[in-house]
Amino acid sequence: MFDSKKELLDQIRLGESSFLELNEVRFKKEKVAGPPAKNLANELAAFANSYGGVCVLGVSDRLREVVGIPLDLLDSVVGFVRHVCTELVKPRLVPIVDRLWLPSTTGEELAVVKVEIRRSLFVHLSPGGYLHRVADEKRVMPPDYLARLFQQRSQTRMIRFDEQVVSDATLGVLSPDLWERFRTPRSRNERNVLLSKLRMIRQGEDGVLRPTVAGVLMAAPDGRRWLPNAFIQAVAYRGDRVHPRGEKEVYQLDAVDISGPLDKQVDEACRFVAKNMKLAAFKQLGRVDRPQFDMAAVFEVVVNAVAHRDYSIHGSKVRLRLFADRLELYSPGSLPNTLQPENLLYIQSSRNEVLSSLLAKCPVPSGIPWLATSRRTLMDKRGEGMRIIVENSLKLSGRAPEYRMIGDSEFLVTIYAPPQESGEQA
Repeated sequence: MFDSKKELLDQIRLGESSFLELNEVRFKKEKVAGPPAKNLANELAAFANSYGGVCVLGVSDRLREVVGIPLDLLDSVVGFVRHVCTELVKPRLVPIVDRLWLPSTTGEELAVVKVEIRRSLFVHLSPGGYLHRVADEKRVMPPDYLARLFQQRSQTRMIRFDEQVVSDATLGVLSPDLWERFRTPRSRNERNVLLSKLRMIRQGEDGVLRPTVAGVLMAAPDGRRWLPNAFIQAVAYRGDRVHPRGEKEVYQLDAVDISGPLDKQVDEACRFVAKNMKLAAFKQLGRVDRPQFDMAAVFEVVVNAVAHRDYSIHGSKVRLRLFADRLELYSPGSLPNTLQPENLLYIQSSRNEVLSSLLAKCPVPSGIPWLATSRRTLMDKRGEGMRIIVENSLKLSGRAPEYRMIGDSEFLVTIYAPPQESGEQA
């Protein structure tokens, strides 16, 4: 927005608008004293909750003139902006910050900081409340307007969350190697037609084709730039509990953050479990090794997590926890469409239709120890995943998996290992 200096200067001379905020910067020694941090947080959050905008620091709103920022204090201003966006706005903002030279009315080139905020996928809370931009002012959103905005920017809208446009992403972020794999042998469609049919791109409000959330999650090498918590945090622990901080015993055996396209996340999460789980040796009929967990059940649980989690919840990630006696997998979001844990075996429902359709085109990973499944792709439409999780877990450990909601924002699946006394740990 306002990408050329001439366009930006023309807008500055016209004054503040729905898309432009101007602020002179004051200092106390080397620290920013003005604008107040809370005020700037309110302005930037209002842009994110509306249609985006630009704040130029180093310009007088009253005079509509470039007054500049001392060069040796530019770092301080950028740090101030970073603090405002990450600490005073929830969920945090991801600004585009540029340092620019702009001419004053006398022709002198002065340094300013341009902060661009794109229309957000989320609704942001700042110190002044839930604000939006109306002309050149920020205003508190009326309750009915706020309710509609939450609905529009959540998975419950008619255009589901995974179909929403990522407004600050371009088609160039989608890797050809990643989206070409979804092309059928007979398809001759050029890129934009193919990606539109797959619902990996869509026209944004600015009329430009941009990636959707599903496109970023499946065809960007790492979608965390736009969805920072779209990854799996995997940890293998020693024993059956998380030790308190300060204990000298090393209780984490392995830990990794698994990112990338969702099918890659499934692959790496299953490999993490296969690598870190124990093997039990049974000697009734000669030595027979059994895995600590049934990998087909683990596979189904991980696929369900990445396919059905609520990506509209900012700040929450899939968490995989491996203990001596159980595997826990936490998935952000409540169950979709009023589902309850007790009827998961009998009712099918999908929160992310586009992601599910794309995962249904991805082959099951090969070469993972102990993973034996008749499935050819990560998702199917027969609803057999839950049955496999329950039956295979019962067969191996004698205990059914447990499903429960934690509050209203996280879903926990627990798969139990066989009792240790049934064999020797290998």
